[in-house]
Amino acid sequence: MSIVKINVLTVPEEQRETLEKRFAARAGAVEGSDGFEWFELLRPVEGTDQYLVYTRWRSEEDFQNWMSGRAQAAHGGGGAQAGEGERPKPAATDATLWSFEVVQQAAPKQD
Repeated sequence: MSIVKINVLTVPEEQRETLEKRFAARAGAVEGSDGFEWFELLRPVEGTDQYLVYTRWRSEEDFQNWMSGRAQAAHGGGGAQAGEGERPKPAATDATLWSFEVVQQAAPKQD
């Protein structure tokens, strides 16, 4: 079955809009990757300053391939290129990656 990666981002209130705009601007950066199944950016409602970035993959290998290729480019791996100027300051102050295997799933019943 699939695997799920949840990136837990601590985002101060004054950086929330910045984070959401950056994710909106990167639309399509992961969707074409081999083995990619799903993405969601979850905004905290109350009691926390942590956003959850939910991605679902066909396999751990597919996720690792994305991390070693497109993800590095999307997240500025290697630093800014000559002539591009400085990279913007991260909106998150901390990040933790959680990993899960999908062992059960359900979808709405079709009538």
